[in-house]
Amino acid sequence: MEPITRGMQGPAVEDVQTRLAALGFTLDAGEVAEHSFGTTTEEAVRSFRVQQGLAAEGAVDLACWSKLVDASYRLGDRTLYLRLPNFHGADVQTLQNALNALGFSCGEADGYFGPHTEAALQQFQENVGLFADGMAFQDTFSYIKRLHHVWGGKPSVSESEVRTGFARAASVLERYRIAVIGDDPISRNVASRMWNIASATTEGSGFTLCDDTAPEDADLILEIASTELPEDAEPRATIDLSTCANLSQRLRTAFAAAEKAPARIRIELTGMTRIGSFTTSDAQALAVQLLDGVCDALSN
Repeated sequence: MEPITRGMQGPAVEDVQTRLAALGFTLDAGEVAEHSFGTTTEEAVRSFRVQQGLAAEGAVDLACWSKLVDASYRLGDRTLYLRLPNFHGADVQTLQNALNALGFSCGEADGYFGPHTEAALQQFQENVGLFADGMAFQDTFSYIKRLHHVWGGKPSVSESEVRTGFARAASVLERYRIAVIGDDPISRNVASRMWNIASATTEGSGFTLCDDTAPEDADLILEIASTELPEDAEPRATIDLSTCANLSQRLRTAFAAAEKAPARIRIELTGMTRIGSFTTSDAQALAVQLLDGVCDALSN
């Protein structure tokens, strides 16, 4: 786009001024009335750019415009759900802050509607009696706004709840080739959901869903199973998820201890997947937990 700069006049300037005013910046009434990019508009743009980590200039270029649009969204302005590219903006960050403070942790409130936010939203919807589809429509926004006195001004994420943020998770998934294998129907359900989440996190994901044979160039092979390793089987790096309180550290240790590439780690869901009581929500929650642990373990 052509930069919007001082001296310009018209609809584009009016749009910029409207967004700046909504964000609390003070503009000269004459400039606003004439849709003129004058001194106060330029000062407001410069201040906004500094707030957003951009160069302290007075022009609205593409980078500035994108951040101005993101900052202008208010909760309820649009339906939010998991998609590629991810929805991002101030409304997403508000939703994340609310979910985190209400006890439905989606990790760092980074303003990107990723898989952790979807999972937290589903848990919230189920908790308040809404259809838990992970899509934020007006009924969900009504509940969030009604509970503002509970979450407003409260800490977004406690230190113990911080998960791997969107950017960091995407970096790991793009840097490593990770193959996942499910040994049985339930495990394959969890594995396929991990692949879906990884694909939704970044288009450059190196995460692969396999039947039996993993790619030769894989850095890590995750074997997910609902049962224990048979007694006569060759020993291998194994994590019992039902008794593991530090998944990322266990994964990090097993990955570092591997004597040859690719590292192969078996994750057992023993005792967590009884037929008849294991739901779709359970599978999604396990997939989020596992992928989050992997990304945390492989991040620098």
